[in-house]
Amino acid sequence: MASSIRSHPSLGILLLSGAHERAHYAFVLAAGAAALGRPVVLFATNAGCRALLTDWSGLEQAGRDAVLRERGVAGLDELREAAASLGVRLIACEAGLRAEALDAAGLLPGVEVAGVATFLSACAEGQMLTF
Repeated sequence: MASSIRSHPSLGILLLSGAHERAHYAFVLAAGAAALGRPVVLFATNAGCRALLTDWSGLEQAGRDAVLRERGVAGLDELREAAASLGVRLIACEAGLRAEALDAAGLLPGVEVAGVATFLSACAEGQMLTF
């Protein structure tokens, strides 16, 4: 029987937005694809880098997270933990951190700091999504 994901193509997720809604769904897709066995890399740049900070309260509409959790939806912390445990590669754009005046020391443990060439290389010929 043929698998619906034949060779597990990679999934690259580019997170540009600093809005909670977009960051949240980027992590939903990252964790979901990784749970299906796909190699996933999430590359955050500019305001999207805030989603990779230990303290992500600087995201636009960060208070939305509490509403989601009250409604039984996984919050950003749970999704980030799931993504990490499933092996999602997290990369913060070096230039994006500088553009937003964010300190790399505030990133989650395990987040790489690299440039767009690293992201594109990691995605190879896989699928890419932008948030």
